[in-house]
Amino acid sequence: MALFTSGSATCENLEGRTLFECADQLGIRVPTSCNRQGTCHECIVEVRRGMDGLRGRTDAEAFLRDNYRLACQAVVADAGAEIEFAPLGRRPKILTGSAINEADIEIDPLVTRREGSVFYDGVRIDEDRGRICGLAVDWGTTTAVMELMDLETGERLAMSAFENPQRFGGSDIMNRISFDGGPGRGELHKAAISSLNREIREFCSLVGISRQQIYEIVVVGNATMRDLFFGLDVQTIGQRPYKSQIEHEYLAHRRSGTAVCELAHRLAILAHPQARVYGGPLIASHVGADTAADLLATGMYESDETCMLVDVGTNTEVVVSHRGRMVAASCPAGPAFEGGLITYGMTGCDGAIESFSRNNGHWDFRTIGDVPPRGICGSGLIDLLAELRRTGEMAPKGMFADRARSLTLVPEQGITFSREDASNLAQAKAANYCGQLIVMRHLGIGPQDVQRLYLAGAFANHINIRNAVEIGFLAPVPEDRIVKAGNASLAGARQMLLSRRKRRQIEELVPRIEHVELETVPDFFELFVEGCQFKPMPGGWTN
Repeated sequence: MALFTSGSATCENLEGRTLFECADQLGIRVPTSCNRQGTCHECIVEVRRGMDGLRGRTDAEAFLRDNYRLACQAVVADAGAEIEFAPLGRRPKILTGSAINEADIEIDPLVTRREGSVFYDGVRIDEDRGRICGLAVDWGTTTAVMELMDLETGERLAMSAFENPQRFGGSDIMNRISFDGGPGRGELHKAAISSLNREIREFCSLVGISRQQIYEIVVVGNATMRDLFFGLDVQTIGQRPYKSQIEHEYLAHRRSGTAVCELAHRLAILAHPQARVYGGPLIASHVGADTAADLLATGMYESDETCMLVDVGTNTEVVVSHRGRMVAASCPAGPAFEGGLITYGMTGCDGAIESFSRNNGHWDFRTIGDVPPRGICGSGLIDLLAELRRTGEMAPKGMFADRARSLTLVPEQGITFSREDASNLAQAKAANYCGQLIVMRHLGIGPQDVQRLYLAGAFANHINIRNAVEIGFLAPVPEDRIVKAGNASLAGARQMLLSRRKRRQIEELVPRIEHVELETVPDFFELFVEGCQFKPMPGGWTN
C-alpha cells in the first residue's frame, strides 16, 4: 500500500496507521497543539485521492465536510488503496514589492514608549521590554499575508504568506458562512487564530523578540473574513441585504463606525495580553476592510483624477472615484482564477504555471520556482484563455474549435484544460466584468474616462494586462494608465498600524462611499451573460 503526498515521495505499509504517521515518515510538517488527540483541529489535511481507503470519520471530525480529514484521526483501512493527501496552508509566492510610495507616511502609532513604560493611546499597559512591535495582517479568502513591524522605525522585521487554513469550510465566502452556521460553528475562527499564532512563534524566533513585545495587530479582510477572524456571527452577511452584524449596528446608530477592536488575550492570540487587535472598517455589505485598506494605500481618495481600483480575488472589489464621488461594488467572482473549480488549477505556489504562450502549435510556459509543473494559477489561466482566443482554438463562448471536451497542455504531467474549466472561468470573469462596467455606468463614465486604474492584490500583480483586457477580465483602459499596486491591502493595514492619522482618515472616508449591489441592477443578468464571453469590454480607447 502506498500513500502519496502532493510531491513525489511515498510511504508504504501503513495499514492501521494515521495520515499523521505517514506525514512523519515523509518528513511533512503537519501542525498540532494537542499532541494528536483530535481536540485542537489544526492538523486538517485535504485528501485528494483515496478517501475510500480510510476509515470513517471519528466524532472529533464531525465538523468536516467533503474530502477533508484530521490527520491524527484518519486511519488507513485498505491495504490496496492509493491515497494522496496534503496539509492545508501551502506557502504561496510572496509579493513583497509595491508601486505605492509610502516614504511620506509619518510614524505615529497608538503604541508608544517613554520613561521605562509602554503606552497604548496614552494609557500605560506595560513596562519597557526594549522594543515595541506590531503586526499587519491581510486575511484573504484564499491567502493570508502578514508582516511584523517595528512601531518606532516603521521597519519590516519579518513577513510571511500562507494559504488560508479555513479552506475546509468552503472555497468561497458563502460556503464558509454556511459552514459557520452549522455544527462547525467556531472552527473557522479557531483555524485562523491557530495559524496566526504559529506565524507569531516563527516571527519571534526569527527576530529574537518575545510575544509580549507585540502590542497591536491590525487585521483587514472582506466582511466575512474579518468577522470570522474575530469570532463574530457572520450569518447576516449571507442573507439580504448581505450586511454584517457590525454594519447593522452602525446603521442603527448603536456604534460609531464599522471598525472593531478587541484585546489579544480574549482572542487567544500570542501577543501581549493588553495588545489591541484592530479590524479595519467595513465599507458596505461584502466590500470590506481590505478595500478600505486599498484606498488608504493608493491615496486615490485624495486625487482629483478619475480613478478606478480593482482588487482581484475570490471576491473582487471595484471602487471608482469621479468628481468628488466614490462608488464601490463587490463582485462574487468565486475561486476559479485562484485555482478552485479548475481541474488543474492551484494557487501561486511552486510548480504553478504562471504564464502561457503558443509557439508553432506547442505550449510554452513558465512555472513559479522553475520546477516541473503541477497545475495552473490565475495569471497562467488568463494567458491560456487569451492565446486560445487569439489562435481561434476557442470561440468567445468558450467552445473549443473542434468541439473537444478538453485540451492537453502538458502531456508529460497530464495537465489538461476542459470545457467545464472554461465555463467556470467564464462565470468568474463575468462577475469582474459586471462590477467594473456597472460602477462606471453608475457614475456616467466609461473606460476611456479612467485616468488611473489601480490593480491590487498578488494575483493582479502578475497578470498580463493585454491578455486580461482581450478576454474582458479588465476594462480596456490604456496600459500606461494602469498601476499594479501590489498587495495594497497589506500596505493599507500597515499604514493603519503605523499612523493614527491614516487610521482616522479611513474611518472618516468609509461612510461617504456609495455602494452598488450588482444583483439589484435591472439589466444585471443580461450584462452577466454578455460578460461570460471571452471578448473585450466595450467602450475602450480606439486611438
